Amino acid sequence: EEVDVVLLDLMLPDRSGLDLLPDIKEFDPHLPVVVITAYSSVESAIEAMRRGAFHYVPKPFKNEEVLHLVHRAAERRALLVENVVLRSRLEGMGEIVGTSRRIEEVFELMRRAAPARSTILVVGESGTGKELVARAIHRLSPRGEGTFVPVHTTAIPADLLESTLFGHVKGAFTGAVSSRKGLFEAAHNGTHFLDEVGTISPETQTKLLRVIQEREIRRVGSVEAKAVDTRLVAATNTDLWQEVQKGNFREDLYYRLNVITIELPPLRDRREDIPLLATHFLRQYSEENQREVEGFSSQVMDALSNYHWPGNVRELENAIERAVVLCRGDSIEVDELPQAVRGESSSAEVMTAFPADGVDFRGSVAEFQEHLIREALKRSGGVQRRAAGLLKLSPTTLNEMIRRLGIEPSPED
Repeated sequence: EEVDVVLLDLMLPDRSGLDLLPDIKEFDPHLPVVVITAYSSVESAIEAMRRGAFHYVPKPFKNEEVLHLVHRAAERRALLVENVVLRSRLEGMGEIVGTSRRIEEVFELMRRAAPARSTILVVGESGTGKELVARAIHRLSPRGEGTFVPVHTTAIPADLLESTLFGHVKGAFTGAVSSRKGLFEAAHNGTHFLDEVGTISPETQTKLLRVIQEREIRRVGSVEAKAVDTRLVAATNTDLWQEVQKGNFREDLYYRLNVITIELPPLRDRREDIPLLATHFLRQYSEENQREVEGFSSQVMDALSNYHWPGNVRELENAIERAVVLCRGDSIEVDELPQAVRGESSSAEVMTAFPADGVDFRGSVAEFQEHLIREALKRSGGVQRRAAGLLKLSPTTLNEMIRRLGIEPSPED
């Protein structure tokens, strides 16, 4: 029979609850077990937790305490089951998390493109997860057992990029005291990920085109060609076609790279994935930091869902990691989020607007209150309850302020 939570007494008629506990966990590893006993001791508590108990309650206990534990255990089970289902659906997708229509379209394109050898161009804003897509394509491809070699072109000085990619022979330039193979050779029988491909020089573009067309490289300073079998996945956060029109990027290379294009949507265009991503990062960083942080307050989830995330998934990940580290209890609260995500302005920003000849204090305060309320209503889709959460006000107080300030719903609200 499928159940959500087990309350297990350690003193059973025919056996010890401690002996039964491993059998329950073997039956369903995600089934939370709350152990209850009148014979409490530090030793039995430690042993129960070691064998997989969710929590330990000694008799006599308060009913409210047990009800609270059952509620927490049920929530934990729901999250674990959801994660298991998600992992089965996203098998091979690595750290890419989401169930929105936009990200499902990306998954489908990745699955269909991965088995081929064709070059792939991944397009998206910074922080959307372009390298994660490249790694997943490598993992899903026949080259999955080979080497995945990422190259972030902006992190390599322009005068060293060519030798880094293609290698060099001894004496090819000052400092080349020995021959060295490049990263394309290192990715032989594997996948080469070239990030920010739009920033490379025209000379390197020419050599890159040769790698794609002829499947061979020439080390800097060498006249000999060397065959390489590597699949190229390139990425950019700029419009490469515009760069072609400006004369900054070779048109023939553009078409060679743009065989299959995967466009990653910004996080603001797939907001329905934010709770799932936030939970994913919460589990990850709770484990890494050995913290028992179990969830988010409703105000936190409202703030996360309403923020515009200019830094995309990377910014969300950083915000959750910060919140986990700063968390004071077993759930994330609003004041543990970064200031930008909370939708607050710093006092320094407010003071910069202070005019030299002074201000109408009451009028300015009322104007600032109206601005904050309108912004909160805009971010909450006009739902006053959610807007009140963003402003850390009770819904009743917010409603009174709206009437007092004479705020009428605007088209933006």
